[in-house]
Amino acid sequence: MTAQIVFQIIIGILVLNFIIDKYLDYINSKHFDDAIPPLLEDVYDKEEYVKSQAYKKENFKFSSIIGAFSFVLTLAFFFLDGFAYIDQLARSISDNQIVITLLFFGIIMLGSDILTTPLSYYQTFVIEEKYGFNKTTKKLFLLDKIKGWLLMIIVGGGILALIVWFYQQTGNNFWIYTWAFMAFFSVFMMLFYSTLIVPLFNKQSPLEDGELKTALESFAEKVGFNLDKIFVIDGSKRSTKANAYFTGFGKKKRIVLYDTLIKDLDIDEIVAVLAHEVGHYKKKHVVFNMISSILLTGLTLYLLSFFIDSKLLANALAVAEPSFHIGLIAFGLLYSPISEITGLIMNIFSRKFEYQADDYAKSHFGAKPLISSLKKLSKNSLSNLTPHKAYVFMHYSHPTLLQRVKAMV
Repeated sequence: MTAQIVFQIIIGILVLNFIIDKYLDYINSKHFDDAIPPLLEDVYDKEEYVKSQAYKKENFKFSSIIGAFSFVLTLAFFFLDGFAYIDQLARSISDNQIVITLLFFGIIMLGSDILTTPLSYYQTFVIEEKYGFNKTTKKLFLLDKIKGWLLMIIVGGGILALIVWFYQQTGNNFWIYTWAFMAFFSVFMMLFYSTLIVPLFNKQSPLEDGELKTALESFAEKVGFNLDKIFVIDGSKRSTKANAYFTGFGKKKRIVLYDTLIKDLDIDEIVAVLAHEVGHYKKKHVVFNMISSILLTGLTLYLLSFFIDSKLLANALAVAEPSFHIGLIAFGLLYSPISEITGLIMNIFSRKFEYQADDYAKSHFGAKPLISSLKKLSKNSLSNLTPHKAYVFMHYSHPTLLQRVKAMV
């Protein structure tokens, strides 16, 4: 196999992914005007449904334009030997391989961020603002960007530097040490994400004493779930959309409720949301997801070890000599079809787990408050109630609202 053939395969993968994604987006958009299913007729009134349709259509149009623009730029970058140019630029600044790798990815990410930031700004301050979701100020938008950059430089750069160092010290066996480190890091973040990372962006406060806290603790005690950490996060400073999530395990587990969730739902509905999250914990979904993620990471790193120093892959990107960063880029592109398949499999499991968590909430608290909470959350985020089945299969990590309601009634 020649470098030219590898290059053509990479371009073929990019083109095929683009065509599939845009086709799925298109057939999904054809269902935006479908009638609301009878089981969901109480989600929107006529005026609200018209608003939700307009929101979906505007986002589809925007994402289609941006997707096409990004695709053209990506192809141009490949055909103009962009990776080779950045590789040469990084090597002109330093001859240290770790520094070269950091510069290489830093330049790519900086260029990407320069292009995507105006688009993100438009999405936030034009589209989300138009439909009443945005609460982010321009100052907060900028601060989030700066904090994101700093985290990427310190955490992302540190991890990348360590992986390159593993490669320098152990050669193709680097994958073993990288896998061990990534497994440790995944568990560490599972335990400490809410205490180390979240506070950089949001304020978390213990849920105040009152009727809601009493109801939540009463349910947790009834089902034997040790719940001593219930926090409220100030999500309303960025968006009106609501959420809740469970994080950690053992003594580090906690339930985090968005202040918008508390505002939008009544007490029984919030308890039902908690019951759903407890269902994930009781059914060991958190542990399954963590272990499967670690195993998939190990498989990916193992396969990467066979290609990381491939001269063929380097030449396919118009780079004369192989290097860690070029091997990583080329392998990532060639591995993307496998990644899509593993992603689909994980989505299938995820949708199954959502049904199981819903069933747990139904059995231990009640279906009615959970259904009404899901309907309110869908309404308040102008969710799509009639997505195409193929789009759901490829992209949804949760069943549709209709599927969840059908399973509980």
